[in-house]
Amino acid sequence: MAGLPSDYPRDLTGYGRRLPDPRWPGGARIAVQIALNLEAGSELNLLHGDDRSEELLTDTGFPAVLNARSVLAESAFEYGSRRGVWRVLRLFEERRIRVSAFCCVSALPRIREIAAALVEAGHEMVAHGWRWIDYQSVPEAVEREHIRQAVAGVQQLIGNRKIGWMTGRPSPNTRRLLVEHGGILYDRDALNDELPYWVVVGGRAHLVIPYSYETNDNRCNEHRGFKTSDDFFAYLKDAFDVLYEEGADEPRMMSLGLHDRLVGRPGRAAGLARFLDHIQSRDRVWICRGDEIAQHWMAQHPYRA
Repeated sequence: MAGLPSDYPRDLTGYGRRLPDPRWPGGARIAVQIALNLEAGSELNLLHGDDRSEELLTDTGFPAVLNARSVLAESAFEYGSRRGVWRVLRLFEERRIRVSAFCCVSALPRIREIAAALVEAGHEMVAHGWRWIDYQSVPEAVEREHIRQAVAGVQQLIGNRKIGWMTGRPSPNTRRLLVEHGGILYDRDALNDELPYWVVVGGRAHLVIPYSYETNDNRCNEHRGFKTSDDFFAYLKDAFDVLYEEGADEPRMMSLGLHDRLVGRPGRAAGLARFLDHIQSRDRVWICRGDEIAQHWMAQHPYRA
């Protein structure tokens, strides 16, 4: 069309009308990938060199405090690492479920017992950036160094192999910097699809596994979303049931995002438990880690120019 640039960088089409057959293991109708976010100790805080306290996903509804610490905001994050994470991990252990742990790497030395428990239980360790901050306006040189530190931190913990990545609030430079650095198996900084897909960055093929801020316990936060565990369960169940039915003809993928300080609260953990029991009551459901999806997709749908 006249007047439109030919190098428009966005893909608004994706797979289009017909999806590729994922050929999930065991003929599964749906792959369910669960991510547990651990962010305490890396959020905005004067103790971390920032000029304000954190205001997002604190369960308080209070705004950020400039040039001072917010004791309540800090304690909301601490709830996740002190108590909530253990409740959620117990739910997974009881059901023999393995998930992807999104870890802000700068905080790993502060939660050594949690990190050890995650590795021991067989959960995937994913780099959730170096800090839990918005990288939109972070200078490129700083973000490049944060990526280097984060990749090195996770690889030191699990061995020198490729890892998954999830910034959460990426910059326009993030994916390019990840590919330039190397060591990344896939990233999850996209909300635009329901199946993995390939992109080309700097002449290199790179796998993206879409995430979701919708089937996510962040919608339980600060009284603006799900009010009860029944609300949380019902929404997740409806999403799963629709995808499961569609998966009879075209297998699907569902991403579930969790936070230790949010879903770890007793009244929300009850809804998560009901959802896990619901999906485990169905046949042909593959509950898997992000790296398992990545490795399967690379084997079944390798990049083709």
